[in-house]
Amino acid sequence: MAAFSRIAAAAEPATLEIEIDSRRLPVPAGASVAAALLLHGRQAVHRAAVSGLPRGPYCMMGVCFDCLVEIDGRPGQQACLAEVRPGMRIRVAPEGSGR
Repeated sequence: MAAFSRIAAAAEPATLEIEIDSRRLPVPAGASVAAALLLHGRQAVHRAAVSGLPRGPYCMMGVCFDCLVEIDGRPGQQACLAEVRPGMRIRVAPEGSGR
């Protein structure tokens, strides 16, 4: 399976720093939280309520609800619809979630 990678731009975008599971990481300004997670190798971010299978960003437009994460202490946020902000704190599913 091919890994997620950002398409090269003519000029590098400005970056900002967010926190993913207590790790401070640089991300492109204007990126969605889902894109930032994928950029840093986080493909699965929670487990499905019924099956328990790992889930992660899929549609990237708010339809599938597979990218639910905790953002700044608020659980159940759709990562694909949230734009990164400086200092944003993101928490994904605990260890063993298939990340």
